[in-house]
Amino acid sequence: MKRLLAILGTALLLGGCATGSKEPGAVVAEDRFAQLVVPGRTTRAELLAAFGPTKFVRFDSGMETWLYEANAGAGRHTELVLLLDRDGVVRKMRRRPPYPTDPQR
Repeated sequence: MKRLLAILGTALLLGGCATGSKEPGAVVAEDRFAQLVVPGRTTRAELLAAFGPTKFVRFDSGMETWLYEANAGAGRHTELVLLLDRDGVVRKMRRRPPYPTDPQR
């Protein structure tokens, strides 16, 4: 499990470096996100219908990570990261609040 999370974090970091620019994921309302996304139940199709497309990374294993963001005020954003299995079902959900050193957008 820890190895999977380490791979997930590394892929997100490398994906950001590869693009050359720091583009955010789709911005969503955090309270609506928390209400609609249920690990083990919410599907890829439901995410697309509710929040639209966003940045994602697909691994050779078929697993995917999706990045959404929520406005945290003062030009900063909370990151909402999802791990989807090969069948397109959300398996994990992580929320990263903005750090004081995050740049404002």
